[in-house]
Amino acid sequence: MNYPLISEYVEAIKAAEDNFDQLNHLRPVLGENGEPVMTSGNFAVVFKMKDEQSGKLHAVKCFTKEQERRAEAYREIAKELKDVSSPYLVSIRYLEKELFVDTDQTAETEFPVLLMDWVEGKTLDKYLRENLDDKYALEMLAYRFSQLAQWLIPQPFAHGDLKPDNILVREDGTLVLVDYDGMYVPSMKGQKARELGSPDFRHPLRTENDFDEHIDDFPLVSILLSLKAISFKPLLLLEYGAKGRLLFAEIDYRLVAESKLIHHMLYMVTVKNIAILYSLFLNSLLQHNYFIIDVNLLHCNLTLSGLLFYTRVFQSDLNNYFTDNSGGRYSKDKKRLLSGSNVCGIYEISTDAEVVCNDAFSSFFTNGNNLKVVVIPENVKVIGRNPFALQNTKIVNLSSSFIVENDALYTQNKELLICYYGDNIDCFEIPEGVKYIGGYAFAGKNRLKCIKLPPTVVQIGEFSFADCNNLENVVIPNSLRHIGTGAFYGCGQLNNIVIPDSVVTIGDRAFAWCHSIKTLTIPESVISIGANPFMYIDNLSLICKSPLFEIENDTLYSIGKSILISCFSRKQSFEIPKEVNYIGCYSFNGCMFRELYIHDNITYMGYNAFDGFCYEGYVMKILVSKGRLSWAQKRVECGMVVEEVDE
Repeated sequence: MNYPLISEYVEAIKAAEDNFDQLNHLRPVLGENGEPVMTSGNFAVVFKMKDEQSGKLHAVKCFTKEQERRAEAYREIAKELKDVSSPYLVSIRYLEKELFVDTDQTAETEFPVLLMDWVEGKTLDKYLRENLDDKYALEMLAYRFSQLAQWLIPQPFAHGDLKPDNILVREDGTLVLVDYDGMYVPSMKGQKARELGSPDFRHPLRTENDFDEHIDDFPLVSILLSLKAISFKPLLLLEYGAKGRLLFAEIDYRLVAESKLIHHMLYMVTVKNIAILYSLFLNSLLQHNYFIIDVNLLHCNLTLSGLLFYTRVFQSDLNNYFTDNSGGRYSKDKKRLLSGSNVCGIYEISTDAEVVCNDAFSSFFTNGNNLKVVVIPENVKVIGRNPFALQNTKIVNLSSSFIVENDALYTQNKELLICYYGDNIDCFEIPEGVKYIGGYAFAGKNRLKCIKLPPTVVQIGEFSFADCNNLENVVIPNSLRHIGTGAFYGCGQLNNIVIPDSVVTIGDRAFAWCHSIKTLTIPESVISIGANPFMYIDNLSLICKSPLFEIENDTLYSIGKSILISCFSRKQSFEIPKEVNYIGCYSFNGCMFRELYIHDNITYMGYNAFDGFCYEGYVMKILVSKGRLSWAQKRVECGMVVEEVDE
């Protein structure tokens, strides 16, 4: 079937009262040029219309090209979405033979339209570029997209064409999905896809036969990874982005090993949440398992990410807070407990509070206090990173959102262990059903000698077991996927640990200062390693089975040696291979070199790459070629000596 030209649709819309059948109460909204406000794409043109009766704005979509099974599909989509109430979707209604158009393209005169709610907003791409210098706005955008992904992942339907042009940002920053031409709903099971979506966002192996509720999984990860990376380093969008897409292009998906962008992403795996997203993204491409992502893992990671966003304390909070009679600090609306660093004895959190922020009572981030008991009231729904770390604080829980059991605080479903506050047993067995060990959950519990993780656990959070000085044995099941930043930092007695084949990411400084570990194997499954996970481990024998990394001369590199991740050599001299162009954060911590030559191929040195050299009783000397003195001086710490030498 042929369809009218856009110009012919414009003329028909101008006389809407005469040309519509059921929608003759709609009138076109005119722009400054006196013409109907509209946007056009490959298959359709959308007009902004106003209901003369109610004043409500609508979008009327008129089709310019044939699409197989369009009418049947939209009837099924409309039926499926009729009972779905979500701010991420707009209501739709498909009307056959609704608009009369005088056209020369076909003998037909009556054409279908799609009626939708009008959304006032900007495309995600436009919004992103307009706010590239606003870090808070970028972080909020990534967070809100993670919320959208959280909602969409478990749905029995899928959008089918996720890309920036189909994601609108409203004036209040919330997101909404538009253009449902490629949508899948359960009644379409067994059908072929009507369209495959943009190649810059779909999995490279997807075909028309891949059509189910999982078709959004890969685009969700790709977009979220891009947004997180851009929020961390906005210039990435200018370097790799292009009109109509974010960072990744189709060629990056198809030629992973040659992708400069994917290689660049390795430098950012130390950034919170980027490592997990990166590993999910890369695992889907390298394992060739089409477009299906580990949905449960992604869903729960995004959930934790979202909660942590609400539980972060921003400078704006500290500039304008409320203090109660006991010294507890709250957000101005009293809904978020920011800090209880000044309270002592028995403290009852305000009944107005709904959120307890990260580290609120933690002695890791305060000078400590004499807090004996904390009462969590009924209204509290969210608790951030272990607020009670290094405190001998008893918890009285009155909230139905949490459970206290055997001196440990869990979310109500017991999937997340927030904190262990007891200190009277040698061995703690985490109950089955727990999937996530929260950040700092067991930090500083010196009585513990043994931890048993259940076969349900998938993630150990940041510094979960940090400074458990007497911890000797950790039983890790084959379910574990992620070992977080500093997970076992400072566990000096830990000597019996095996990283299972299920692990895909190892966070930065994960095993730092674990002096008693002598042998450790990086399994084949690992595809992401953060900043020097093995710093300050004496005489470590490290074995690497992962094809993405290699070991040479007691040094761990990315494959090809472009990134130097961890040097655990105890020699006093060391030569950096010429292939290296990136020295990772903390990479030489614990080494005993007197001097080190930084050759000209090295273009980046991570923060604290040489931290610790100024406290070993001698001066570490960095040697660079002529002309690189200023460059090197800006990148080394604590007054280290930098000298120019002849090559």
